[in-house]
Amino acid sequence: MEGERRQMNIYGRFGVKPVINVAGAMTRYGGTIVGQQVLDAMEEAAHYSVPLDRLQAAASRVIAARTHAEAGIVTCGASHALTLATAACICRWDVAKMNRLPHTEGMAHEVVIPMHHMSGYDHAIQAAGARIIPAGVFNDTPEPLTVRPVDRWELAACITEHTVAIACAPLPGSHPPLEQIIEVAHAHELPVIIDAAPRVPPMKNLHLYIDMGADLVAISGGKGIRGPQASAILCGRRELIGSALLQMLDLAGERFDDWNPPAELIPKEKLHGKPLHGIGRSGKVTKEAIIGLLTALESFTDEEFSALCATRRELLTGMLAHVTGLAGVHVGPDEDGDEYYPMLKVVVDAPAAGIDAMEVARRLKGGEPAIYFEESAVEQGILYIDSLNLQDRDTAELVGRRLRDACGR
Repeated sequence: MEGERRQMNIYGRFGVKPVINVAGAMTRYGGTIVGQQVLDAMEEAAHYSVPLDRLQAAASRVIAARTHAEAGIVTCGASHALTLATAACICRWDVAKMNRLPHTEGMAHEVVIPMHHMSGYDHAIQAAGARIIPAGVFNDTPEPLTVRPVDRWELAACITEHTVAIACAPLPGSHPPLEQIIEVAHAHELPVIIDAAPRVPPMKNLHLYIDMGADLVAISGGKGIRGPQASAILCGRRELIGSALLQMLDLAGERFDDWNPPAELIPKEKLHGKPLHGIGRSGKVTKEAIIGLLTALESFTDEEFSALCATRRELLTGMLAHVTGLAGVHVGPDEDGDEYYPMLKVVVDAPAAGIDAMEVARRLKGGEPAIYFEESAVEQGILYIDSLNLQDRDTAELVGRRLRDACGR
């Protein structure tokens, strides 16, 4: 039944074979499989036209209630939320600056980031025209994949008259602690941008960073919240969210004198004119994606999350029956992910198993259908099974059988 369903779906019509994704909400594998309630809401939304500024104002009220922020908007993914957040910090309500982005010559445009918070995702910040200033230095002889902790004074030392924000992607144990980053930024009257794209669940992280004093927070809608893949939340201070929205709206055919934007997000009296297709137009968000994310967010409650986890825990238990007792392979619950969807940790002892974790992953991806595990620790002999996208018992048991076969010598 499961195999037939995979062969007869819409992707087969275009010659593409679906895969089984137990790697989590990986964009490269299509992200999260959204629920029927979200799909139904998006389908209904597609039958109507609606002013996007008014819809975003309605979204702001829903997002603000869940995140404790003053305001919020739906963006086209978390990466684009970071671009809009940066653009808002550079321009505020200056429409002349908005019309110049990403060219920022002659205006403040530097964003300070602690060195070990930096990653390829920072392209999103640079896309707005910002220059990234790394805070901290490497050790004299750094170990691979490690960076010397950054002290708060090093963060403060990077701030100049050209600085518009401090950005970070905090993890447990990162330095400086987020509290100190916020203190340093606010002492210099600078906003703090938080990349929290994959940090929900746990549920508390919807509002944790705002509660701590962050000014702009980006949270993916297409990961643990289970909304549309190309959606995200950007929440924070009202004037910054309004500036971000203004730089995403299509105002080309709107006479400025006749335009009445939602005053709770965009105070028209602060504007000298309208932006001519702002920097955010490259990542415009659809009405269907906004409604889809709002629907997912409203249903993302403690009760719903607990029920989803209970169902997926049961599916993983059934999977375990197929992989118990494998020589050199230990499969059990991942105890480090207790606030996320249930996961299994697969530890492969290569000498005892006669195969290493990398080869197990290759065999799984090379089968039919291809199965993708989470491979961030594969070089340490560890694979993870993320239950986020597990939908039924047949799929779970198929994964278990294929893992057992892949571990065979």
